[in-house]
Amino acid sequence: MRAVVVREFGGPEVLELVEVALPRPGRGQVRVRVAAAGVNPVDAVTRSGVLAGAGLMAPRAVTGIGWDVAGTVDAVGPEVTQFSLGQRVVGLRDRLDTDLGTYAEHVVLDADALAPAPAGATLAQAATLPLNGLTALQALDLLDLPAGSTVLVTGAAGGVGGFAVELAALRGLRVVALAGQDDEPLVRDLGAEWFVPRTAPDVAAAVRESVPGGVDGAVDAALLGVRALGAVRGRGAFVAVAAGSAPVPLRGIRVANVWITADGPALARLSGLAADGRLTLRVADTLPLADAADAHRRLEAGGLRGRLLLTP
Repeated sequence: MRAVVVREFGGPEVLELVEVALPRPGRGQVRVRVAAAGVNPVDAVTRSGVLAGAGLMAPRAVTGIGWDVAGTVDAVGPEVTQFSLGQRVVGLRDRLDTDLGTYAEHVVLDADALAPAPAGATLAQAATLPLNGLTALQALDLLDLPAGSTVLVTGAAGGVGGFAVELAALRGLRVVALAGQDDEPLVRDLGAEWFVPRTAPDVAAAVRESVPGGVDGAVDAALLGVRALGAVRGRGAFVAVAAGSAPVPLRGIRVANVWITADGPALARLSGLAADGRLTLRVADTLPLADAADAHRRLEAGGLRGRLLLTP
């Protein structure tokens, strides 16, 4: 089968499309025939060597790329009873120490990293859900705010931020969305009560104009760090969505990083919300697997609304 791998770190040009043996599922594992794989910022920082430089990856001769997947089950290992051949599924590969990622024609994942795909959605749409949806969900779990609390979501029009706005609103949280000026209609449709343009010279002051005293918590999907921390009230909560982006916990603010983990039951709940139309699945474009380098160039150029996808 074909897969995209990295043998040496660098720019998009280091992504190689290679022929590899078809993987076989082991005990408790499922093989998925890939219909679409999401292209995410974590893929770019893996490819570039940033994660290896930060000590988050051990040295490897070959590194697989890709976390998100949607497709159909085409083989199951021993002791797997919850999935059947031909079933539409979504899943998350949350390990960096493997030769193959989801940029491939097939991928093997632990069964507990998979969930049924959202009914009524295409598999391309479904592939936008796992990484960004679980990151947003786990960020809000870390905030642990009661209904009626206020929360700032930075990067609210992006992949993680958009899901965070919708999931926060579903929890009864009152959302301040920080995004580009042209994104105000979008983030309000997603459930934001207030809007602050990301061009505001003082993000904290702009947020506090809407919520005097500061918000109860923040999900920092735009990686603003201390600039967003100032919008949070004393003894509030702040969650950063990338490693190393959490600021110092000033003013008694509880600060945490999301260290994303695959979670099949949680992904199943997200899939159900998407099937019910309560989570929005946004596709920016689809490209063939052979164009992975072009997809990474477009990702790094920015300005996307929705997720780029690779299709075998």
